[in-house]
Amino acid sequence: MTWTSPSAAQRREILLDTKRVALVGASANTARPSYFVATYLLSSTPYEIYFVNPRLDSLLGSPVYPSLKDLPKPPDLVSVFRKHDDLPGVAEEVIDAGAKTLWLQLGLWHEPVAERGVEAGLNVVMNRCVKIEHARFAGGLHLAGFDTGVISSRRNKFR
Repeated sequence: MTWTSPSAAQRREILLDTKRVALVGASANTARPSYFVATYLLSSTPYEIYFVNPRLDSLLGSPVYPSLKDLPKPPDLVSVFRKHDDLPGVAEEVIDAGAKTLWLQLGLWHEPVAERGVEAGLNVVMNRCVKIEHARFAGGLHLAGFDTGVISSRRNKFR
């Protein structure tokens, strides 16, 4: 089996169908990408956000869970900020948690993990930032990479 990346339309549908997002590898370090993604998801999306990191108790006023199995509800999408060697184990946790989507952040690419996820019935996205993709589809991503705050008459077709 060869894994194929979901198209932009498929990634948009994944994000539209998502209600709960878990960030595995969430960090309290404001310089880390997971922190930036966390602040965006909390402030700019309707998603219920869960943070997963066994070394933290709380983040941005929310509880942090030691593992996916400790979440109060199963996540729809699990966004992963972990090193490459940890990905096979994380993929198994995602499958066991009953998630629909395994989303590996920018810089993370692991074909065997993707194939395992697909075999288990997951949507798999690799080497993409959930914040950038959401902002792109929601109309909040400018060429400079952020919402410029300019008012537009264009109708937002994304939640």
